[in-house]
Amino acid sequence: MRVFEFHFNPNVKEDLIFDSFCYEPENIYERRVGSLYLVGFLKNVLPQNLHFLDRLAKLIKDQYYRSTLSTPEKALKESLRQCNEFLEGIAKKGDVSWLGNLSFAVFSLKNFELNFTKVGENKIILVRKGQIIDIDKKLRFQDIEPYPLKIFGNIVSGKLTENDLILVLTKEVFDFFQSQNLLNEIAKILSFDEKKFKSVIQTKEKEFLKISGICLAIFLQKEVGYPAKGWVGKREIISPSSYKEFSLKEAFTPYIKKLGAGLNPIVIVDYFKKLIKKPRWVAGGWRPQFKWVGVKWRPKIKLPQLAIPKFKFPKLNKNLISILALIFCLALGFFIANQEEKQQLKIYQATLDQIQKTVNEAETFLILKKTNPQVEEKANTLFRESWEEISPLVKVSSKLPKNFQAQIFSLKDAISKNLYQLNNLVEISEPELFFEFNPREFVPQKMIVFEKEIYFFSPYSQNLFRVSKESKGEIIEIDKKFNLGVAPDDSILLFSKPNQLSILKEGNFNQFFLETIEGSNYDELSPYKFSLYFLDKKSGEIIKYPYLENFKWDSPQLWLNSQTKKAIETKSMAIDGSIWILTENNEIDRYLRGSYKETLKLEFWPYFKNPTKIWTSPDLSYLYLLEPAQNRIIVLTKDGKIVKQFKSEKFDNLLDFALSPDAKTIYLLNGLKIYKLQTTSY
Repeated sequence: MRVFEFHFNPNVKEDLIFDSFCYEPENIYERRVGSLYLVGFLKNVLPQNLHFLDRLAKLIKDQYYRSTLSTPEKALKESLRQCNEFLEGIAKKGDVSWLGNLSFAVFSLKNFELNFTKVGENKIILVRKGQIIDIDKKLRFQDIEPYPLKIFGNIVSGKLTENDLILVLTKEVFDFFQSQNLLNEIAKILSFDEKKFKSVIQTKEKEFLKISGICLAIFLQKEVGYPAKGWVGKREIISPSSYKEFSLKEAFTPYIKKLGAGLNPIVIVDYFKKLIKKPRWVAGGWRPQFKWVGVKWRPKIKLPQLAIPKFKFPKLNKNLISILALIFCLALGFFIANQEEKQQLKIYQATLDQIQKTVNEAETFLILKKTNPQVEEKANTLFRESWEEISPLVKVSSKLPKNFQAQIFSLKDAISKNLYQLNNLVEISEPELFFEFNPREFVPQKMIVFEKEIYFFSPYSQNLFRVSKESKGEIIEIDKKFNLGVAPDDSILLFSKPNQLSILKEGNFNQFFLETIEGSNYDELSPYKFSLYFLDKKSGEIIKYPYLENFKWDSPQLWLNSQTKKAIETKSMAIDGSIWILTENNEIDRYLRGSYKETLKLEFWPYFKNPTKIWTSPDLSYLYLLEPAQNRIIVLTKDGKIVKQFKSEKFDNLLDFALSPDAKTIYLLNGLKIYKLQTTSY
């Protein structure tokens, strides 16, 4: 087998992690179960889950190679059972942020026998003799029940043949390959190798810079023995970043010129190149081999001829000369580093002085705001600029002298204090706990406030859960899983994909099937005057169902004009007459009467990292935004001005939020806890 890992633009998004893991047998016992391959993808990542994929991969790998007395299929089943128990355990502790965000493919290979399973949107493709086969369609995915939490279910087994090619693609990469016809181009490669594969990719090099994800390629060949210990294939990172090749001439020439000692820089560089020859093998490992060469001296000034008595130098040992040369290089390097450090400190000091000057100017504007309120925005802008300039210094402060550290942190504290006040940011050390779920009863993902009660549901489990001030919480048993939910007027509407609508009114459930537009996805739902609006994130279309009467809706209509900007690459939608779209670029687009109208200019601090939900209604004066990545909920005017920000370290797993009917209370679903915020202060 030949394994290639292609990673496209890793670390582009802070809330997105992905990785591939390739494990080959390391001894005769592990050869009984063969090779193990995993591809993981996690979106909407919280800071505490940055190593989530590594933990899953290590757990599966350790258990798989622990079960070497079993068949590969049984070993894989046992490792997945352990993985399910691990995921159940962390869910019980309240960390359910990965639910719905995790895609993970696991498969093993031995003697051309394949066993695999997956969860999420990763695609597993088999390319055989020019044919493209979507083999993961054979998986019958079981419903994910909350407890015992069963993420990984059925395993598919099959027999492969020599020269088969397996491709494991994350969703965005798969969609791109399809749209650019790259799968067909790959299928034309009869004898797969890295160069041919990369030649296909290079035809779309610029387009690849717009996507993130993984392509794991495994080409099956007959093997003589197993790969050497530690062999894990070849990984290629494809991103805008490129690294310049190191050059001795470029590195040393500027510093040698500064010395002014009359040495020709080219001669010196040539000397260092000749001094260190190719390494040679000696007992214990590879060692560099040194060779002494002469250095030409080219004086810049003529010196008077002096009568120097002849002196016969003793013959030096070559090893001693090599050591002396190495000492000279180290001394030169220390001298250069010391000079660089002094120069860098001067630059840091100049930067600090400039930041202090900007801060002083901003504070002056704050003094004048009593007589001229407009200057407050100028002060806010200057403080934000100062924050951007000082942030890089904070990151390197641990490497700087203590007096520099003191200046940096003193200035940082002054800037942040003013930014907190100007941007109405309130830090809450102990938010009010309204309710906490027992994970063995129910694991919530989404919430709706209806009258004086809060209803919770999840696309991964059946039933509803109801909480009110008077009750301790109760399960409403219903044999349905719900993807979306809203509460217009006097009822609750719950939508189950692909087209079923359940209506809860006065304790009774009624169910309807909506007529759908072929090929459309129903990703977001918002009501307006009892008409229903669905957002298709893939096509960017908004689908409207006009309300008739008695809980009946007319045929679906495309709400957006054909000539207007589509709502593609979006996260969330809210309606108050206008339709507000939260985009993947962390902007808010406003649509009215089927047409794009404007994008709100959002200038407040801290800057957006990854807001996940927007909410408003015709009765609300503000827009509400949830941002789990920075532990906060944000309140804006409908022209984008900041009203209030609520932030707490306890908001470490924000999933959803909802407002009370009078908009005086915000309920936050944080893992298994519900926090309550009073909004009367603004």
